[in-house]
Amino acid sequence: MSAETLASREVPKKENRFKVWRQTRPFWAGLFTMLGGVPIAYLPYGDMRLGNVTIAMATTAGAGALIIGVLLITLGLTMWFQPVVRVFAGVAAIVLALVSIPVSNFGGFLVGFLFALIGGALSASWAPAPEPEETDEPAEAEYDGGPAHEDGTVMTAGVPDQREATETSIDAKGGRNSAG
Repeated sequence: MSAETLASREVPKKENRFKVWRQTRPFWAGLFTMLGGVPIAYLPYGDMRLGNVTIAMATTAGAGALIIGVLLITLGLTMWFQPVVRVFAGVAAIVLALVSIPVSNFGGFLVGFLFALIGGALSASWAPAPEPEETDEPAEAEYDGGPAHEDGTVMTAGVPDQREATETSIDAKGGRNSAG
C-alpha cells in the first residue's frame, strides 16, 4: 500500500474509515491531551479509602484544577475534530500543563502533566500529509524489478552506472583517487 492510497479523496472502505480519519488529524496528540486532563481534574476531588481511614487529596485550588482538566479534554477533542487549529491547541495544552503543576497536585502527580505536555507537543508539531498530485496523463507501468529509463532500459537497483576506463581517467593525478 502506498502513501498515495491513504491520502486519496475516494470514499474509503468500511473497515478503513477509522484508519483514514485517524491519519488525517493529530489523533495521538488529542488522545494524550485528553488522558492528561483526566488525572489533573480528578485527583483534587478524589479520595482513597484504606479500611476506616479516608485519604482526601482536596486542595484549595480544586476549582482551578477542574477547569484545567476540562480545558485539556476540550483541547484534545478540538485537535481531533478541528485539526486546522492544532498549533493553537498544542500551545494552549502545553501552557495548561505547566500551570497545572502548582494548581493541581503537581499536575496530577506528574502523570497528567506529562501526558498533556506530550500531547501538546505532538499537536504543535503535526503537519498534514501533502495532497497527491493529480495528472491528466495515465500512470506508466513500471518494470517489476524497478523503475525504467525513458528509453526503455532498466535501471539496476544499487549498482551505479559503469563507465569504460579511458586513458585520461586511469592516469588522472598520477593514479591517486581524490574525494572531491
